[in-house]
Order: sequence, then structure tokens, then C-alpha cells
Amino acid sequence: MEANLAAQLLARGDEVVISGEAAEVKEAVRVLGHLCHLATCGAQVSMLDVNYALAMRDEQRADIAEKLAEVVFSAHGGKQIKAKTFGQWQYLQNIYHNDMVFGIGPAGTGKTYLAVIAAVAALKKKRVSRIVLTRPAVEAGEKLGFLPGDLQEKVDPYLRPLYDALYDALGFDNVKRYMERGVIEVAPLAYMRGRTLDDAFIILDEAQNTTGPQMQMFLTRLGLGSKMVITGDITQVDLPHGQKSGLVEAQRRLHKVKGVAFSYLTKVDVVRHPLVQRIIAAYEDKEQL
Repeated sequence: MEANLAAQLLARGDEVVISGEAAEVKEAVRVLGHLCHLATCGAQVSMLDVNYALAMRDEQRADIAEKLAEVVFSAHGGKQIKAKTFGQWQYLQNIYHNDMVFGIGPAGTGKTYLAVIAAVAALKKKRVSRIVLTRPAVEAGEKLGFLPGDLQEKVDPYLRPLYDALYDALGFDNVKRYMERGVIEVAPLAYMRGRTLDDAFIILDEAQNTTGPQMQMFLTRLGLGSKMVITGDITQVDLPHGQKSGLVEAQRRLHKVKGVAFSYLTKVDVVRHPLVQRIIAAYEDKEQL
């Protein structure tokens, strides 16, 4: 904390002595106050929480700690899933209250993971009868043609982040059983054409790599009793040069459509190694070009 704050902090037993200019001390008190409030709400304060408190020190809200202490889902093995940032909490609220949600932001902000957790929670509460997870199979500068196996085996590596989130939420054996029964389906985007998905929680991951027609095709799969979450990072488009991203186009076309919500996560919401935040900031800094 001292490395990121201008004030000096000295820990003595269960007390922290803060010294410095008045504004510097006030800033440090805000950060420590948020962390203490988080602990009082029952959270185990981690380095991630400290980094987030530092990143948000200029816009602290009194109710953030309570929101971050809310258990979103009790996953396999008793693991309690919670929003790590206020942006993540707002994203989940949008998912709960809208039938179509776009989650847009950089890598590491939990877009896909939280969407899968929300889908599993909806399935467990019998709000939907199945989960459909899909991604476009777009090559990020690499070629798949030489890989062995059929189409499904070739695209499975693209779907791995979706499998990982499912395993974390439900455990390997439960995911396997659900998939055998058709309750959970993980498939490339091309498999969605011509279908109407009723009573389902549908997630499109890596949506920045869809074309306009692909995005339109996917969005119109929404059936009765269904919910749809579309996630992507518009700064990492892997489409061939000259092709426009369907996610970028959807932002422009749908931002005023009633029932469609947009959640924008930023580098402040990154929940990976703190270095990831700094890498994202460096790539956003146009002066570095």
C-alpha cells in the first residue's frame, strides 16, 4: 500500500499509524476504511482486494463492501463465488434483470466466468432447463488445418475457457453428466444456425470475432424463456483484415433497444495478476506508440 500511496503507513499490533499531508492521509484512510469494511462484512481480504481498493481510491462508495461480500453462487466443493469488483457486481445485476446482456471489456475481467456462473445458478434454480455455450472458431494468427481430428476436436481448444468455468462451478463429473444428458451444450458458433433456443441460458464468448451476419444470426436464436449473454473484448479482434466485428456493430445498433443491456468492464475490474492491469494500461496509452 505504501508503494501506491503518498502517505507513510506503520503497523503497530492492531493499529495502523498514518502520517503525511492531510490529503495524503485522507486518501490512505479511505483505502484502509474500505478494506476494514470488507473484512467486517465477512470477506477474507486478499491482495486482489487491496489492489482494487487502491485502484478505486478516488471513487469509493460506502455500499461497495456489502455488495462485494454477497455470495453469488456456492460452487462445487463449497467454494463461494463473489463479485471481485463493483463493475463485476453491476454486470451480474444486468444479467439478472435483462434477457440480453453484452459484457465488454479487456482480458481478465471475469466476463466469461461470471456469465457461466450466472448460467449454472439459473439452471440450479430451475429458471432455465439447459445451458448453451458457444464461441466463434477464429484463428488468432494460427492455423488449425494441420491439427488431427474432426471439426469438433479441432475447435475444442477454442472452447476450453468455457469448460474450465463449468468445471469450477460444477465439478468435472457433474459437467460430464449434464453434457451426456444434453442439459449443457458447448459448441462452435456455426452449430447455432437454424435453431431456436427456448428455456435456455445462452452465452456467446469471444464475440468480437463474429462478423455482422454471424452476430445477427446468433442474436435471433433467442427463444421464449431464454436469457442471452454476449461477451468480448473489442481491442482483441482476430478477424481477417477488412472484416468488421459483429460485436462493434451490435454496440452501435442495439444500444437503445429496450431489454438489451451493456456492461463495460475496464482494467480496474481485472482480477488476474496485478501486472495484467499495467499491461492493459500500457497498450491503451497512445503516447507509447
